Amino acid sequence: MRRSNFQDQPTDYAAVGATQAADLMQYPPDGYRPHEESIKIGSGDERFAAASASVLSWEVLRLAGITVASIERGSGDAYQGVRFAEDGTPIGRGTERTEDRFASDGTPYITSGTTAELSGRVGPYRVRGHIRVVYVVEEPRRVTFAFGTVSGHTISGEESFAIEKRDDDSVWFTVRAFVRAARPLYRIFPFLLMRRRRRLAAQYLRALSPAWARTVRD
Repeated sequence: MRRSNFQDQPTDYAAVGATQAADLMQYPPDGYRPHEESIKIGSGDERFAAASASVLSWEVLRLAGITVASIERGSGDAYQGVRFAEDGTPIGRGTERTEDRFASDGTPYITSGTTAELSGRVGPYRVRGHIRVVYVVEEPRRVTFAFGTVSGHTISGEESFAIEKRDDDSVWFTVRAFVRAARPLYRIFPFLLMRRRRRLAAQYLRALSPAWARTVRD
């Protein structure tokens, strides 16, 4: 019998795709704590395109100090997320481009079902574990993807990264997540879970912020 590896494993939580729900902050999946932060990162079509490319090529994680390795590209079919209306009603599966695309360094763009291994340290917090991309949605004014935890993490849950071009031509970057403790430390001291969550979100936002770019890269 073939030995199972993490590419064969499902996410370790049930509410796959729930970071798209409009009411996530009010009604997170049972037992999970939600978090959301946004920042304006510029304006115009060029800024939207550049930020979208950074998100879809893992660059935002790398600029935040996280190594993305063992990337296994997904088919784009399994794990395609459900889209939600503003009132939280599911309205169908997300849309995703099917052609292969690559970043300037040869990294393939993220597709649904892609798996990877994350490692690194953000401030005092260690990041390590396997993840699976649970949805990718590309629309004319919004690009977003989310990954869910598979194994090896100190927390369990889902995290999404969205670039949005609003009606006033401004471009915004939003990080959303719902998490719960997967290790004893965070179960004993639950306040540390959200402190970690806020620090990670801030580092992601800074990675795409022109004002903080030099600090993140140095």
